[in-house]
Amino acid sequence: MQQAITFLSSKDEILKNILEKFGNPIIQKRQEGFASMCHIILEQQVSIASAKACYIKIENYFRSISPEIIINASNEELRNCGVSRQKIIYLKDLASKVISKEIDFDTYATKSEEQIRKELITIKGVGNWSIEVYLMFCLQSSDIIPLGDIAIKNTLKELYNCQTYEEMEQVSNHWKPYRTFASFVIWHYYLKKRGKI
Repeated sequence: MQQAITFLSSKDEILKNILEKFGNPIIQKRQEGFASMCHIILEQQVSIASAKACYIKIENYFRSISPEIIINASNEELRNCGVSRQKIIYLKDLASKVISKEIDFDTYATKSEEQIRKELITIKGVGNWSIEVYLMFCLQSSDIIPLGDIAIKNTLKELYNCQTYEEMEQVSNHWKPYRTFASFVIWHYYLKKRGKI
């Protein structure tokens, strides 16, 4: 972490000021595997709190979250846990691909980011944002910036006056090879400014 802080502070005055004012971000680590990918799918386009509540309901109701449990769960059971109709389709598609070994989370430690992206993008409803969150939180990849994330986009607009994806990409290129840590700094700033942490 210290290496990333030193590098980013020397390259970017704005990130340096955020770190000085708000302190270091908390780097979250999530378990690798199916359950975490389910959680990330639930987090799509809803608040973190709402996704977490839904995830906990599923966990409490079924006692655990596995591909077999999700594939055999009725739509009604999942709806009662707060899962939308669309996300039921996504979770069941993920479960089916894990059962058929099209997706094998156990092999990700030996696969390249590109190979992992190619696998995960085949899941219904999973796009770049979900994949990048998995790479960052579960696999601790060090150089990811999820430019599709609302908090990241809004903060880059606010602090760097970026209007387009290209401009955001340009700014984030200065943070290589520590774009993941820079993303955590930006999320930290976004939540602190809104009094959410």
